[in-house]
Amino acid sequence: VVMCFMLRLVKFLSFSPRLQHSQAEQPVHSTRPETSSAKNLMDIGTRRIFNEDHDMFRQSVRRFFQEEVVPHHKEWEKAGQVSREVWEKAGEQGLLGVMVPEDHGGIGGDLFSAAITWEEQMYSNCSGPGFSLHSDIVMPYIINYGSKKQIDRFIPQMTAGKCISAIAMTEPGAGSDLQGVRTYAKRDGSDWILNGNKVFITNGWMSDLVVVVTVTNREAKTAAHGISLFLVENGMKGFQKGRKLEKIGLKAQDTAELFFEDVRLPADALLGEPNKGFYYLMNELPQERLIIATMAVSSCEFMFEETRKYVLQRKAFGKTVAHLQTVQHKLAELKTEICVGRAFVDNCLQLHAEKRLDSSTASMAKFWASDLQNRVATQCLQLHGGWGYMWEYPIAKAFVDSRVQPIYGGSNEIMKELIARTIVSQK
Repeated sequence: VVMCFMLRLVKFLSFSPRLQHSQAEQPVHSTRPETSSAKNLMDIGTRRIFNEDHDMFRQSVRRFFQEEVVPHHKEWEKAGQVSREVWEKAGEQGLLGVMVPEDHGGIGGDLFSAAITWEEQMYSNCSGPGFSLHSDIVMPYIINYGSKKQIDRFIPQMTAGKCISAIAMTEPGAGSDLQGVRTYAKRDGSDWILNGNKVFITNGWMSDLVVVVTVTNREAKTAAHGISLFLVENGMKGFQKGRKLEKIGLKAQDTAELFFEDVRLPADALLGEPNKGFYYLMNELPQERLIIATMAVSSCEFMFEETRKYVLQRKAFGKTVAHLQTVQHKLAELKTEICVGRAFVDNCLQLHAEKRLDSSTASMAKFWASDLQNRVATQCLQLHGGWGYMWEYPIAKAFVDSRVQPIYGGSNEIMKELIARTIVSQK
């Protein structure tokens, strides 16, 4: 009864005007410390982009991950996937599709509320649940470009955790270069016939619904002008899921190959307009890259605190490791870099809440934060010594999970290319 009351209270607070206001409308709290002056980098009640209602929501999200995710994560790592039960529990507590309006099953929260769910997952050091991709990458495509029928059919089920979603962009021969996509759909009367295959698809094995990036016009003046998006449902004839891919990290997150062989799609499976898919992708990718950046900095904060705790306990030469000046200086360097990264990413969150985050700035955040995450992971593991190489220590898992961040969402080499274009452009 108490838990139900708390869930209803959190859901009510999430609808409060304060939680839905943009940062520009929120009062600045002079007593609210920034990350750099907080006692712990993961403290609740810090950072001016949040308010007290956000803090209450964060407490609820943190409790969810500690009670419903952490105890089961080792089991999920062995299985290569999380349970469907945890998806439905997340839906029941309003943690899926946080920004989705109430009439579609969401809690109508703002971007900062959604960011809390990304951050708290990293603070739990549990990479298995693919909630952020489902909620804040896939759902926006349907909400922003889908028909009323598509929205009404899928979004309530997605916010309830009963319809797990994925987005299929990458192919064996096309990764960061989306214009290299070869999966093809051709018209057959009012239907479409889809053929091709995708790889490295997060939530792919458990997916009930997949947004598939597909070529629909091979004669277009450029590849970008001939790409469309389709909603493909699990169980459709010709849609097959390959094996769960075995990765060096993200071991509890199901990642799969998907195969499409003469899949017949009705006209209403098309998402948005034909041949506008590349335009939709370019509109939505900045948010995906901001999510990666936010999760990267949050992981840095988690790793720093794990390492601080370790060096304050570990003995060497009759004293704790933390007494060594070289260790103290390394911690000072790490905290400074993390706080600088946090300040930039928080600024990007604020810009995005005001609809002012451009592609170049999002690319900067993604490349900088994910590179930082890998530097922090390497140095924090080093400070753990031999125990850092043992899987039982949280830093080991954080280390291997960090390695994919500079790769997916567009590799960091591509991010630099996108940033460079705005620098040398003569327009």
